[in-house]
Amino acid sequence: MTENMDLVNWKKKFVFIWTGQTFSILTSSIAQFAFVLWIGLETGSAKVLAYATIAGLLPQIVLGPFAGVFVDRWNKKITMIAADSFVALCSAIIALLFHLDMLELWSIYLLLALRSIGGAFHAPALKSLVPTLAPKDQMVRVAGVNEVIQSIALISGPALGAFVLLNYGMSVVMMLDVVGASIACVALLFVHVVSPKIKREPTDSVVKDMLGGGAVILKNKSMSWLLFTEIIARFFIFPVIAVTPLVTLNYYQGTAYQVSLVEIVFGIGLLLGGGLLAIVNQRYRKISLAIIGYVILGVVLIVCGLLPSSYFTLFAILTVLQGIAVPLYEGSITALIQTQFDIKYLGRIFGIVGSVCQIPAIIGLVFTAQLADKLGVQNVYVAGGMALCFCAVLVICIPSVRNLEK
Repeated sequence: MTENMDLVNWKKKFVFIWTGQTFSILTSSIAQFAFVLWIGLETGSAKVLAYATIAGLLPQIVLGPFAGVFVDRWNKKITMIAADSFVALCSAIIALLFHLDMLELWSIYLLLALRSIGGAFHAPALKSLVPTLAPKDQMVRVAGVNEVIQSIALISGPALGAFVLLNYGMSVVMMLDVVGASIACVALLFVHVVSPKIKREPTDSVVKDMLGGGAVILKNKSMSWLLFTEIIARFFIFPVIAVTPLVTLNYYQGTAYQVSLVEIVFGIGLLLGGGLLAIVNQRYRKISLAIIGYVILGVVLIVCGLLPSSYFTLFAILTVLQGIAVPLYEGSITALIQTQFDIKYLGRIFGIVGSVCQIPAIIGLVFTAQLADKLGVQNVYVAGGMALCFCAVLVICIPSVRNLEK
């Protein structure tokens, strides 16, 4: 009876948390897409898009390991509220600058970087909060639900982003982001979260705690190899994400609404993939789902990169398969981290993993910025697809990773 009550209670908490996060993720999706579309329409440059993406990633890379230490030390709920509030403040400033017509490229980079600081604390806090609320055997299902929410935002975000941008302007877009972050903060206030008490010596420093988290990762050889494949994957996937709007605008000679259509069908794929992940929660091993996700996404990206420029409809259809594949490996790897490591280290581990995985992503984006405008944005897809297929082969060929859950 007590176990059933606990199950009901954790689900109720998730309803509050994820309701608020849904609004926040949706409005962030609207703002992010509108920003990318605005830059694409104003400049048409892969270099500018890549640099804007770098500005949004760099603070998380630099601050991630340190932020993870504080996430483990602080109350996770308060940390998430503070992070969302800071993002809302940055979005409000961006809205004001757009309204006053005072926003330039350098200021866009700066403000995107500041918003990223909030994300450096919010992401590890949310991911490390989940295992303190949900049963361990429900991690994949929770990851699936999270992917569903992400996909709903991605389905609605581009359409709403294009509509609001083209009809009302970027200042209104950014004010919607402020509203979404505020709703997430209010929802968290209604949830009682008990953070695990972690014993530390009074002399423990931030650097010592951070290195301790790194040591925990390295001790688990199987997970270290798996995370190495994630580093390779992100090196090639982030450039694909950065150039996707330009593939539609320049290679397929599409319109702003076709750019949003691609994002919408990708979101539909994520919705299907997240739902599939939640359904197969305990039927298949997480590592098997990750391998399947790598293979599907890799093959589809190669095909998309080789399509003639007159095949936009097929490109859009294949984008659905891309969306289905992403939750299979991203959700599975997140669930493996949550179940393979002690809860008291999760803030540091997610902070370190986020930073280490994004460093090669930055390098990949710089590479893209220099070559995509010259060699063609569609070739970025081919390179990304080949890399993901290699990741799948690597996981299969390493017995300790392949048999991780056995």
